Amino acid sequence: MHFIGKLRKMKIKSFLARPYAAIIHAKIRKSMNTAVADQKNILQQLLKTGSRTLFGHEHHLKEVKTYQEYVEAVPVRDYEGFQNYIQEIKNGQQNVLWKGRPMYFAKTSGTTSGVKYIPITKDSIPNHINTARNALLCYMYEKGDASFADGKMIFLSGSPVLERVGGIPTGRLSGIVNHFVPRYLRSNQLPSYETNCIEDWEEKLARIVEETINENMTLISGIPPWMQMYFDWLMDKSGGERIGNLFPNLQVLVHGGVNYEPYRARLLESIGRPIDMLETFPASEGFFAFQDLPDNNGLLLNTDSGIYYEFIPVAEIFQDNPTRIPLEEVKTDVNYAMIISSNAGLWAYNLGDTVRFLSTNPYRITVTGRIKHFISAFGEHVISEEVEFAIKEASRRHQAVIIEFTVAPQIHPTEGLPYHEWFISFEQQPANMDAFALEIDNLLREKNIYYNDLLKGSILQPLKIVTLQKDAFREYMKSEGKLGGQNKVPRLCNDRKIADKITTWKL
Repeated sequence: MHFIGKLRKMKIKSFLARPYAAIIHAKIRKSMNTAVADQKNILQQLLKTGSRTLFGHEHHLKEVKTYQEYVEAVPVRDYEGFQNYIQEIKNGQQNVLWKGRPMYFAKTSGTTSGVKYIPITKDSIPNHINTARNALLCYMYEKGDASFADGKMIFLSGSPVLERVGGIPTGRLSGIVNHFVPRYLRSNQLPSYETNCIEDWEEKLARIVEETINENMTLISGIPPWMQMYFDWLMDKSGGERIGNLFPNLQVLVHGGVNYEPYRARLLESIGRPIDMLETFPASEGFFAFQDLPDNNGLLLNTDSGIYYEFIPVAEIFQDNPTRIPLEEVKTDVNYAMIISSNAGLWAYNLGDTVRFLSTNPYRITVTGRIKHFISAFGEHVISEEVEFAIKEASRRHQAVIIEFTVAPQIHPTEGLPYHEWFISFEQQPANMDAFALEIDNLLREKNIYYNDLLKGSILQPLKIVTLQKDAFREYMKSEGKLGGQNKVPRLCNDRKIADKITTWKL
């Protein structure tokens, strides 16, 4: 009787979730038709509140009435341009970037600025919480299946233990969000709070495996490389059992943070059966988009959640006065740098991510990379989307399975012309490595005319592959103190900082 009562209690969650999913789904569909109007309203709301802040006074936001006036009043900045304001907040000052003081600082690593402290306010926290909820409810409605709500769910995340910086609770975004998991889902959530608080990733992962291996896991969420590491440890613990057999009711993987495609083949091989994938686009600065249709790769832009978007053509991003475009003027198939202003107190903030619109009715995007993750040592400006396409397609054609990779320029080779050097860990190597390298090179030449011209003009020679040990990137990240959580290996670097270190694990 106790088991039957527990079963009934569990089933109630999926039963109650269905009508709620229908309501949220209808609201999301409605917002698709009002995206431009919603964006204009958000800008006005931001200006109204922002005009009463230190930033607002310095930039005369009270006098700004139109988008063009906003462009003239507020220049685009990255995090470094906000550091003085963040320091004022740390010093205890009120009403600096937004009214009052932030509820939290989300702590994240910066490429050039060291640790970044991104404000999260009382007004901005619902963007993070509600968008995650909406993504799951929309998936539930579209699939017509709410059964995953009855099982165990794991979110591979940072520690919920927060420090204080300037009197403000501070930690990884995933750890902050952990405090807002609804009470009715707490009994479904794994790992335990105690395990989630472990800082050492390998120790934490070992405990997660112990806590989950015999559970009814129905949803797993995290960054693809760390989900794969979790799967590897589960299979080791179970004597090689596939994840789909260990968790027969596993229904969906929720992923984000990096492009999923290079990891797809190995993750699916580890699972051993088809499974639903739900892609999301969260960051410390906001939750920007999610996959609203299970069979559509586009991510629906979150246009009614306290964030105002602008877009700059990637080719102009480093110019003094780049073209800034509001949502209603974007075009499909153009690479844009995404700029945000939000109720977290970020103003014309250069997020660092690049996106491309797949459609404008509704506004669906795909994330194409990072502005700072590119190679242009010779003017080729190769971006993440291009190398990820090339290695994915070459792997398919040559039956290779990739664990992880990164690319760097080799400007001063010991002999011959310069080239791009690819560092790759394989789960399954191609039968002919030279043919595989040539395939990648040809695919990249098709995608990037500048790279093609450099090879045709004998400025560069074809790329070279360095084969690394299977655990090379894991060990590299561990050596850098960045193992686990939300840390990611850059696909591309315009220097050799990673390349010169990663060769330690050369085969």
